[in-house]
Amino acid sequence: MKIEVEQEEDGRWIAEVPDISGAMIYGSSREEALARVKALALRVLADRLDHGETIPELTEVFEIAA
Repeated sequence: MKIEVEQEEDGRWIAEVPDISGAMIYGSSREEALARVKALALRVLADRLDHGETIPELTEVFEIAA
């Protein structure tokens, strides 16, 4: 899953997994934002599996966009 990350004007970092609706999170550093969005994405996918929903085909777990 591709992760998009960028720094906001106020200095916070925002990270998003575009393929997972709602998987967007802020962090005080780039590393924190990446770690938090990975954890959130995995929780969302696990929840979907628990409820019998389909999830995207995973060939690679995470890829950080440049």
